[in-house]
Amino acid sequence: MRRVLIAEDNAVNRELLRELLEVRGYEVAEACDGQEALEMVEQTRPDILLLDLGMPKLDGFGVVRHIRASPGLARLPVLAITAYAMRGDREEVLNAGFDGYLSKPLDAALLAKEMQRLLNRSDS
Repeated sequence: MRRVLIAEDNAVNRELLRELLEVRGYEVAEACDGQEALEMVEQTRPDILLLDLGMPKLDGFGVVRHIRASPGLARLPVLAITAYAMRGDREEVLNAGFDGYLSKPLDAALLAKEMQRLLNRSDS
């Protein structure tokens, strides 16, 4: 069973993501802020991280910087899940070290497709 860590400060968004993922057979863990996300990545070693950009304590950009700088974690697929959907945001996110980008509100089919792409890539 694939392990997913959701890092999202909004409880409703976390619940929605958890339900979308559990119904597809994923094992889901949750973090409420960026600092907790980093701690949980170290502890649980998820197969993929779904990371909100605008979180307290440490934003998504800070989390991904820490992950990419850590030799044991650098290859972890990180998918940005964000309300930022302005022109240029996608490029900024990908250039910052994220592996993918989805804007809210989420399309469940697109989420499943993007996660599968990233998980397949990390398997090879």
